[in-house]
Amino acid sequence: MTEQELDASTHVAIDETSIRYDGWKIVLVCFLVATFGWGLGFYGQSVYVAELHRLRGWPASLISSGTTFFYLFGAALVAFVSEAIKAFGPRNCLIAGTFAMAAASISIGQVSEPWQLYLANAVLAFGWAGTSLGIITNTLGLWFDNKRGMAISLALNGASFGGIIGVPLLVAGIGYFGFSGAMMAAAVVMIALMVPVILIFVGRPPMHLATAVAASAADAPSSTQIRARAFRDIGFLSVSTAFALVLFAQVGFIVHLITFLDSVIGRERAAIAVALLTAMAVVGRVLFSFVIDRMNQRLASALSFVSQAVALAIVINIHNDYVLIAACALFGFSVGNLITLPALIVQREFDPRSFGVLVSLITAINQITYAFGPGVVGLLRDFSGSYALPFYCCIGIELTAAVLIMIRGRATNPPDPAAS
Repeated sequence: MTEQELDASTHVAIDETSIRYDGWKIVLVCFLVATFGWGLGFYGQSVYVAELHRLRGWPASLISSGTTFFYLFGAALVAFVSEAIKAFGPRNCLIAGTFAMAAASISIGQVSEPWQLYLANAVLAFGWAGTSLGIITNTLGLWFDNKRGMAISLALNGASFGGIIGVPLLVAGIGYFGFSGAMMAAAVVMIALMVPVILIFVGRPPMHLATAVAASAADAPSSTQIRARAFRDIGFLSVSTAFALVLFAQVGFIVHLITFLDSVIGRERAAIAVALLTAMAVVGRVLFSFVIDRMNQRLASALSFVSQAVALAIVINIHNDYVLIAACALFGFSVGNLITLPALIVQREFDPRSFGVLVSLITAINQITYAFGPGVVGLLRDFSGSYALPFYCCIGIELTAAVLIMIRGRATNPPDPAAS
């Protein structure tokens, strides 16, 4: 059977737009996985830093270094998620990630010495690799082709949901159970909910995709070869560099946003601005999900970068309460899509056999880069005495990335004209 015949049979056999398609159950599973992954892994870090500082009296710099270690070690693990799924299957990898995240949560609640914090963050990195962007995009790639963009966008709303409800629930749980008890309760809830859901709904991928993988496996390049070629490919370098730069600026800005706004509009309105930013990330991701598969995704990325630069310029120069809140909403509108778009560009422009490895690689590069964002923004703030310098640097980074993302290499997987 030729590749064209295989593609043709794919469209006849499965309608990915149908509400009855089993792939949408996988989207729901990945939504829940992202909720816990980001709630306990990404956003939870701010809670852990505050609580360990309060309980143990350790310097914030010491605790924050544990967070940086988590990001960097997690990035190294995420780069190999694609191989793990090929070796063990998505179900086993998701369950392993769930148990690792739960074990890390319990461990963080029991930390009493600095070395234990690093050990707990190492376990948390395994949990993050098994519940975050790399495994979600790779898993959904086994169930979706034409509607992959919509599937990834909808599933990753769980990341925002984890930020919206995860931190408040952790804080409330700590107030009721104490830090150790709250972390143990979170772990129990995660295992009790996610393990049955994964076992019930995550089975074998659709036959047509499994057949396609098997048909191409004989002459498929190895993961090492794919990575080596990627670093010599202008198209890949432009995507990975642009998104790494933008996420560096984005994470650095968001981490320092409440501190900046607190002195300008007060803590209460600062909290409203951050909540609106997060909510707009959901709105932007949902709205884009209906059109993102048909868009020029590089151009959409560039426009997103520019919109964030405009929002930053407003934040720096206009200190009216309502204007600042509106600027945060503008910034937030593209936040969610910036973790969705790289996978879609890879799907459209590169060999489909390389999808999992390249997405995992980009995710790892991004995570290594943005791990330093908050620290660099903080250093520039201390050096200059205000947030103007670091935020202007973020604007420069965003605009540079907008130019880089428009540099295309030689397309190895030309887009299907019907999808344009």
